[in-house]
Amino acid sequence: MKITAQVTRNPGKFELSNDIVLDDPQEDEVLVKVVASGVCHTDAVALEQQAGNSLPQILGHEGCGIVEAVGSKVTDLKKGDHVVMAYPFCGSCVRCRNGLPGSCERGIELSFGGHMLDGTTRLHDADGTDIGNLFGQSSFATYSVCNRRNTVKVDPDVDLSVLAPLGCGISTGAATVINGMRPKPGDSVAVFGTGAVGMAGLMAAKICGCGPIVAVDVVESRLELARELGATHVINSKNEDPIEAIMAATDGKGADFSMDTAGIPEVILQATRCLACGGTLEFPAVARGPVEFDMNADIMFPSRTIRGIVQGEAVSEFMIPKLVAFYKAGLFPVDKLIEYYDFDNIEQAFADSASGAVIKPVIKIA
Repeated sequence: MKITAQVTRNPGKFELSNDIVLDDPQEDEVLVKVVASGVCHTDAVALEQQAGNSLPQILGHEGCGIVEAVGSKVTDLKKGDHVVMAYPFCGSCVRCRNGLPGSCERGIELSFGGHMLDGTTRLHDADGTDIGNLFGQSSFATYSVCNRRNTVKVDPDVDLSVLAPLGCGISTGAATVINGMRPKPGDSVAVFGTGAVGMAGLMAAKICGCGPIVAVDVVESRLELARELGATHVINSKNEDPIEAIMAATDGKGADFSMDTAGIPEVILQATRCLACGGTLEFPAVARGPVEFDMNADIMFPSRTIRGIVQGEAVSEFMIPKLVAFYKAGLFPVDKLIEYYDFDNIEQAFADSASGAVIKPVIKIA
């Protein structure tokens, strides 16, 4: 079938094309009419061809929509079902079999390699030239073919355009707290960076009964929203030392858990040094350079842990419906993070995301 898509043929550029050919879904795949897709930092990295990806490619990996058709072996989805498309995984490696598909051994390949599980792509130019996909979905398009494994059925009573970001960034932030930290009520949490991942993390910390919950950023408007969403303390690190402020907020003990979403070496050190004895830093970001620790003072003597966590160790099939239920109950107001853009205004959405003017841009496609 022919679809319309925003194609990236050259780094940093989008080209709206109306004659992209999308193959029928294979036996374990789903054809989705895309309603909306979030814009994530990972899309921006792929846009600049900095993720090991090849061009041409159709980006987009926080897609949601309505099932149009299913492959012969897909028995638990049908036409008309509402779905969120999440990250791809093989389902058969050791990590997948141990319930950690976010760190699938083929995860990087399936996310950025431009092909589906069978090594081929479903996307082509009108002349038959292959176009690579992203995260096994390429949701900056009117239709997408996605593997059943990373197609999650959601409540049809909820506006799909609100749920688009749950496929990656929002799920990662919330799951980093719920699955990674596993805090007890009353545990203290410090969140460094109040973008989409950080805001999702602090909302999850509130749901878990944590306190104090400290948000650290340099943008006052984001800190104001963080307080509205559950932060008990907010710190502008341009104006005060975040380590001292977190110590003060926790009666001098330090935070039981911290989470860094920025990846800046200086901030990673702050997120480590603000921890209490025995505290843990959960790190779901990508570091922007090497970090120099004093292993004795920062890690060993205070018995601190630093742990990388991919996709928040979320199993999308379970985490996404849980977040939808939280949203319906008024506990997870993800809609307050979203600004919507038309499909042909995608470049502005990326610009606003890069500048920090918008926390979570969402492209409306249908």
